[in-house]
Amino acid sequence: MSKTDKLNILLIMADQLAAQALSMYGNRVCRTPNLDRLAAEGLVFDNCYTNFPLCVPARASMLSGRLPTSIDAFDNASELSASVPTMAHYLRSAGYRTILSGKMHFIGPDQVHGFNERLTTDVYPSTFKWIADWNAGPQFVPSGTALNGVVESGPSIRTMQEDFDDEVEYQSVQKIYDLARDPNRQPFFLLTSFTNPHTPFTCSDIYWDRYKADEIDLPAVSEIPFEDLDYHSKALFFAHGRHRHRLTEEHLRRARHGYYGMISYIDDKIGNLLEALERTGLCDNTLFIFISDHGEMLGERGLWFKQHFWDWSAKVPMIFNMPGTVAARRCDKVVSLVDLLPTLLDVANASFDQKFLSQFKLDGRSLAGTFSGDDELCPDLAISDYFAIGPCVPCRMVRKGRYKFYYTHGHPNMLFDMERDSNELNSIAGQSEYNSVESELQTITFTEWDPDALSERIVESQVQRKLIARATEHDQPWNYLARTDDGHRYVREGGVDDTKGRLRLPFVEMVPPDWPALDSDTIQDLIYGRQKLTDVIPDYF
Repeated sequence: MSKTDKLNILLIMADQLAAQALSMYGNRVCRTPNLDRLAAEGLVFDNCYTNFPLCVPARASMLSGRLPTSIDAFDNASELSASVPTMAHYLRSAGYRTILSGKMHFIGPDQVHGFNERLTTDVYPSTFKWIADWNAGPQFVPSGTALNGVVESGPSIRTMQEDFDDEVEYQSVQKIYDLARDPNRQPFFLLTSFTNPHTPFTCSDIYWDRYKADEIDLPAVSEIPFEDLDYHSKALFFAHGRHRHRLTEEHLRRARHGYYGMISYIDDKIGNLLEALERTGLCDNTLFIFISDHGEMLGERGLWFKQHFWDWSAKVPMIFNMPGTVAARRCDKVVSLVDLLPTLLDVANASFDQKFLSQFKLDGRSLAGTFSGDDELCPDLAISDYFAIGPCVPCRMVRKGRYKFYYTHGHPNMLFDMERDSNELNSIAGQSEYNSVESELQTITFTEWDPDALSERIVESQVQRKLIARATEHDQPWNYLARTDDGHRYVREGGVDDTKGRLRLPFVEMVPPDWPALDSDTIQDLIYGRQKLTDVIPDYF
C-alpha cells in the first residue's frame, strides 16, 4: 500500500464491557453475532488491558498513547490538557478527516481534542464534578449509592443510555453515507463510542427477552468473604456502597441478564454500522477496530463495576478486522490500550520519523506487525494504574507474559501465574521460586513511578480542582451540546444513578439501602481487621 493509499479507520468503543462477557473470549451465554463474525474473520487479542480501570483516565490514556501518570489522569474529573496531542491530532497531520460520535468524557474547556467534527453531545458532564477525595477515605462515593445500578436491574421500555446510543448510531451511519458521496473525501478516522453496557443493568424488553432467566450464568468465582479480601478490594467494597445493600442470587442473575442484553443491543448497532460500510462500498478500504475502555466485575468474587485490577475489570476486548490486510488469527501476547495510537500511525502510513515521535514520549508499541502474523514486536507487557476512590493510595498493575503483579502502596504485593491460576485466587508473591519474577515486575512498576511523590501530586490536584468545583458548582460552561436541549437529556448536575433512574421508562423508584451508612472510623476498623463485618452488620451474609 502506497503512502497516498491510506486505509479508512472505524474504531468502535463500548463502555465497561469485560472481554470475558463475549463469546469469542469464552462466554457461553452472551449472543453477539456481528462481533462473532468480525472476530472469526479478524485478529483477536486475548490479553488486552486498560491502562486505568475507570472511564476518564482510560480514555485520555488511550487517545494520547501515554500512561495516566504522564498526563495527570487521576480520576473521573481529570482534565486532558489541550496541549497533549491525541490520535485525532496525529491522524489529521497524516491527512485524515477525524470524527467523533458518542461518549468520550472529556473534562475541561477542550471538548474536541483535535477532532475535525464532534457529532453528538456527551452523556456525562465535562466539569470537575466527580473528583476523588483521598482525605475523605474509602467511604467516599462521588456519584450516589452505586449499588442501585445492580439492585434495580431489569427490563424497561426505554433507558437514557438507549436514547444516547441510538443518537450515536444514527449520526455515525449518516456520517458514513456523507463520506461515501463526497467526491473529494480524505481518508477518515471515525471513532464511534457507545455508553452501553455501563450500569445500571437495564435494557429494553426487546433485548431482555433475547435471554431466558434460566440460562443466565453465575460468576465463576463466588463471593469471597470480606475478611479474606485484599486491601484494594476492601476499600472499594465501601466506596461502592456494597455494605449498604443486601444482594441476593436473584439480583445477581438479573444484573447479568441486563448486562448481556445491553451487549446484544450494542452488537446490533455494530451490525448496522457494518451494513452502512458494505452498502457504500467503503468496507473494502476500512479497517474495523473494536475495544472497550475497561471491564466490569459483574459479581465475580462478590465485586462489581470497575476500579479493580482483577481481569474482569481490567481486561478488555480488542479486535481488528479487514480481510486481505489483517490475518484471521488470535494473539496471546499481552497488550494494552496505549498500543493503539502507535498502531494507527502505522496503519495511516504517517510520515513521522522515529526521532520526531520520540519527542512525544508515547508509552505504547505498534501492533501492526501482528496483522500479518508477526508477534515479535508485541510488547507482551501492560501497565495499569489506579488513583481514584477506594484505596486512597497509588496502585499499579503490571502484566508481563504469564505473570500479573499488583502493587498497592503500603500494603502487601500480589503476584499471579495467569496460566495456572486464571481466576487469580492464589497469590505467589513472596514465594522463593518466584523471587526473580516478582523483582523484575516490581522494577517495572517503579520505573519513573514514585508512589510518595505521586501521592502528593494527586492530593494537590484534588484540592485545587475541588476549589474550582465549589466556586462553579452550578456552571456548565464546558459541556459540548450538539443540540440545544441535550443538557437536559443526559447526566449533568444530578448523580448517575438518580438521573438514569429518573429517565427510565417506566419510572423506577430508587431502592433504599438495607443498612445505614457507616462512619469512617468503623470502616477503617473493618478494613484493618480490628472489627469483623458480621459484628457491625450481623445479618450481612
